[in-house]
Amino acid sequence: MDQDTPATVRVVASARTWIEGDAVQQLEATARLPGMRAAIGMPDLHPGKGSPIGAAFLCEGQLYPHLVGNDIGCGMGLWRTDLLRRKQKRDRWADRLEDLDAAWDGDIAAALGGLAASEHDGSLGTIGGGNHFAELQAVERVDDAAALAALGLVPEQLCLLVHSGSRGLGESILRAHVDAFAAAGLKDDGPAAAEYMARHDHAVAWARVNRAVIAGRFAAAIGAELVGLLDVCHNSVEALPGTPCCWLHRKGAAPSTQGPVVIPGSRGSFSYLVEPLPRDDAGLSLAHGAGRKWKRGDTKARLKDRYRPADLVQTALGSRVICEDRELLYEEAPEAYKDIDSVIAALLEAGLCRVIAVLRPVITYKTRRR
Repeated sequence: MDQDTPATVRVVASARTWIEGDAVQQLEATARLPGMRAAIGMPDLHPGKGSPIGAAFLCEGQLYPHLVGNDIGCGMGLWRTDLLRRKQKRDRWADRLEDLDAAWDGDIAAALGGLAASEHDGSLGTIGGGNHFAELQAVERVDDAAALAALGLVPEQLCLLVHSGSRGLGESILRAHVDAFAAAGLKDDGPAAAEYMARHDHAVAWARVNRAVIAGRFAAAIGAELVGLLDVCHNSVEALPGTPCCWLHRKGAAPSTQGPVVIPGSRGSFSYLVEPLPRDDAGLSLAHGAGRKWKRGDTKARLKDRYRPADLVQTALGSRVICEDRELLYEEAPEAYKDIDSVIAALLEAGLCRVIAVLRPVITYKTRRR
């Protein structure tokens, strides 16, 4: 690609999609980086630290670690449980969920398998802060029974969705890059790029194990058996298939090339299980969630006069929220997020996916820390 040729900038949106101007400006600024071929914002696009979240970036000859971010490998894992919806014991199960933020007492080396040990392995099996969660869900609506059956999800049984990443491991990788190169990219044929990709791939694999351990801890607390259905990463970089010099960065964007994806709303809204319809002009990607509408620092001020903390631990859908960090309880309030229905509608209108099922929250676990 000629360096003078401007990169393609696209935002996947419909008339109902609310997208902040600052996020679009960040997307356009990122598109001007050397080697950039395309910058595509999803309907959940919102401002990040220097570059937007909810976007995919296609770049030639360059890797940009800050376009992956500090939570390398963050993603969504979905498991089927053997718990029946009609026999759910929401409050009893919620009371049994102890502090999943405490160190896991399992066999870390065995869980990691062949992955190299790191100084961050002590945090394996912990969710972390921000928008991470583990959520017990029920199938609310089935749009494609055949696809649901092919995935292995049974409508009568509850499922467990886990959103987490590589914890301090990913943070340390980005920090090392910034200390050495600031916000600059890396030539993809150089030793620094090879070292970054090796550490990146380790963090992606570590994050997948982390989600599995979190799911196991959650299930053990409520007496459930699990069957893994999918695990999809939304913070990563990979060589575009067939074009090894082109790199597809995703920062809060789910791949559309790895089968079904869960796109969650806020803790007080439905999640959507979708079948992606891959499109090159959408960066082979989908939205990864509802996307923030309000900045974290602004949310409590907006809501503290409307809600007491006790008002925020049960949602309008009847689900329980376990979050004993008061600041986080306000920061993650449903009002702080975009309308998930409008995000999904924009994806459907753009022809990027079709809905398999809609999932209703039963228990959303954030933290027991006080």
